[in-house]
Amino acid sequence: MTAPDSPSPLAPKKFPVLPPIAGVRFAAGAAAVRYAGRNDVMLALFDQPARVAGVFTRSKCPSAPVDWCRAQLPRGEARALVANSGNANAFTGAAGLSAAAAVAEATAKAAGAAAHQVYLASTGVIGEPIEAGRIVGVLDALVAAAKPDGLMGAARAIMTTDTFPKVVTARAKIGDREATINGIAKGAGMIAPDMATMLAFVFTDAPIAAPALQALLAKSAARSFNAITVDSDTSTSDTLLLFSTGAPEIADAADPRLAAFRRALDKALLDLAQQVVRDGEGARKFIEVRVGGAATRRAAKRIAFAIANSPLVKTAVAGEDANWGRVVMAVGKAGEKAERDKLDIFFGDIRVAHAGQRDPDYDEAAASAYMRRGKIVIAVDVGVGTATAKVWTCDLTKDYVAINGDYRS
Repeated sequence: MTAPDSPSPLAPKKFPVLPPIAGVRFAAGAAAVRYAGRNDVMLALFDQPARVAGVFTRSKCPSAPVDWCRAQLPRGEARALVANSGNANAFTGAAGLSAAAAVAEATAKAAGAAAHQVYLASTGVIGEPIEAGRIVGVLDALVAAAKPDGLMGAARAIMTTDTFPKVVTARAKIGDREATINGIAKGAGMIAPDMATMLAFVFTDAPIAAPALQALLAKSAARSFNAITVDSDTSTSDTLLLFSTGAPEIADAADPRLAAFRRALDKALLDLAQQVVRDGEGARKFIEVRVGGAATRRAAKRIAFAIANSPLVKTAVAGEDANWGRVVMAVGKAGEKAERDKLDIFFGDIRVAHAGQRDPDYDEAAASAYMRRGKIVIAVDVGVGTATAKVWTCDLTKDYVAINGDYRS
């Protein structure tokens, strides 16, 4: 599970400056969870109890940290977040639960908080026991080193096969004041979220109560992290947490004062989610799938994911082959209503299939030229209604096989 030598060709050219958010500090350190000599633990430390919202994997084999966070979330407050890379602490039985509790209790002691105010996340290899003592051993130093501008270091500490840290920042007006949103995420493989993504942590100083924060997060995740896929595999560790250090003045997610904040949060989460796709293991192409003419929004999304998750579609894109027949296959297997003889397919602005057959004006040279681009848009109209959906994915290359064939070594 060593990190790749160079960043993805789809990586951002530069990273944004993450402005400090009042009330939260960050640190990263090396605990040798799996490998020596690299930062693999991050801490977010809240000066006062912060409001917290979260969504988690729907996997029936969730990690111990996911179980821990779910149990604490109804209280709606947090004083610390500890996340590690290198070991997912998943499928580790009672020992894994004990390890999670030990880290939470040690963090609480170091931070002067209660254990139920500590949130946990782990990412890495599944099924191997985690040595909680290694993480516990660095907590005092992390608490002492935590600083307001340490978020980028935290983003790097949770990377596994990621080739670049995923970060985002945004601002939004709430009444007569401006709120800041900062977010980090990690993820490159085992990406087919059924809630959010592998690990994503978002921080804001917006004055929002926990129930409203939860409603905002759940709705925003559906349009961002729940609309991406790299390899169709849903992680045991998917965790998306949103923390607010602002005074909890707004209790209703539908409050008109939150209109700009909702838009900013949606944009920030979509940005993070798309960065995960751009760092898909071995990825060379970023793919947007658009489905229209579907019977329902749910049907449109299922058809879009059938296309985005198809190994044949993804390998065709990797090979820069405008093989629209594979898109037809994916639409047909989705199990949703689709009218074969009304089906239209586009690669970018190039219509390659129309009314259930190859477009009479199809130009192979133009389609091939388009497929050489770094971003590919596949659009389909299935001809049975008006519902639409978008999802995002990446191509499937030989490097994906090489990375995952060597994951545990």
